[in-house]
Parts: sequence; C-alpha cells; structure tokens
Amino acid sequence: MKTEIMGVRFDNVTMSEALSFAADIIENDVPAYCVTPNSEIVYQAMHDADFCQLLNDASLVLPDGAGVLLGAKILKKPLKEKVAGIDFAANLLGILEKKGKTLYLLGSKPGIAELAAEKMHEKHPALKIVGMADGYYQDEAPVIERINAVKPDVLFVCLGAPKQERFMKAHLDELKVRFMIGLGGSLDGFAGTVKRAPKWMIRLQLEWLYRLIKEPKRFKRMLCLPKFVWATLIKRMKGSK
Repeated sequence: MKTEIMGVRFDNVTMSEALSFAADIIENDVPAYCVTPNSEIVYQAMHDADFCQLLNDASLVLPDGAGVLLGAKILKKPLKEKVAGIDFAANLLGILEKKGKTLYLLGSKPGIAELAAEKMHEKHPALKIVGMADGYYQDEAPVIERINAVKPDVLFVCLGAPKQERFMKAHLDELKVRFMIGLGGSLDGFAGTVKRAPKWMIRLQLEWLYRLIKEPKRFKRMLCLPKFVWATLIKRMKGSK
C-alpha cells in the first residue's frame, strides 16, 4: 500500500515485507528499480517535479530516515518503520546468496566497490558478485556494456541522488538487470570507509546527528531536514483549516 508524503508515494512496509517484495521482483522477468528517499531527497523532490516522478515510478519506494517517519507522523499518515537503504541491501545479500542470484556493484570512488565486495564476502562467502565499477565515469555506454555482459540479477546503484535515480529510469529497459536499487553512499558503508552510527543512536533515530558530528561539511545538506519537517507542519495546518 502506497502512502503519499509531500508528493512522494512510499511503500508502507516493514523491512521483512520489503525484502519479501524484492525477492519476488528478482524472480520476475520484468525489470524494476527501487529508491530509498530520506527527508533530504523528498525535500528535493518537492521542488523538482521530474525528480519526484522518477521516485514515484519506482517499483519499491522505501522510507530511509527518521525525518521521513516524523513527517509522516505530522501528516497523520504514519509509516510502519524506517527501512534504511543500507540495511535493506545488507539483508538482501543473504537472500541473493541463498538463492544463488548474482550482484553487480556500481558507484563510489575507485577501489571502494572492490573493498565493499571483500567485506560482503566475509559475511556471505557464497555470494556471487559478478562485477563492479566506480562512479567516476565520463560515458555511461561502456558501463552499461560491462553490466550487460554479465547480466546480474541485482544492481546496486550508488551514485547519489538524483544521478542514480536518473540512471536507473533511463536505462531500465536497456540494462539486462532484474532489479536495481539506488543506495547513495552505501558502498562506503559496506567497505567500512564511512562508519555508521552506534546501534543505540540508530535505534533512537539519531543517525543523522552522528553523521553531522563526523562530517560537519554536511551541515548545509542537513538543513533540508528541518525545512522538510517545517513544510509538513505547514501542510498539516493548512489541511486542518
């Protein structure tokens, strides 16, 4: 069931439900893509109709971030839970390993995908990673050619928003991939080059604060969170009149 939050239609699912849906998609011959918008991405979509449509065209739209859940609550459209992209992807690895499905990694700086693959194999030795490429390419054509040469079941697209969403939508029918997932900086998380917040901070929905402390340069980007929350408050007040 879809729940519209400031123009973006989220799938109101738990992590378990999202994984079950993804498993079904991977068994299907119809290509699909998944997006994982946080409040910053939703705020961007609020001011970019084309980008908003890219998000809504996805087969699976997951709420990644405490800000989205807070906004949903303010609008009296509560979502079941946060389904963080990196956690969704990490859980999906076990399914891919068990089913013998293949994975391709795209994005981040040179060498990061390789390191991420090593870390993935430490937890999932039988996982089939059939290729990888960094996100610092000038021409998409060779990248698409390399991906199509191995025909992965799943493609992690870690190019950052909105580049990754545009890539997935533009090449949905061209790429010989069953399921693409836009995951921002998740490869850095898998590789361990960017540390995630302690579990207690994640549990208390304070991962954004940890990232701000670790990366103060993100301050301007983080301003989208209060702007998004304020926009939901305004919308609720207008709706109640």
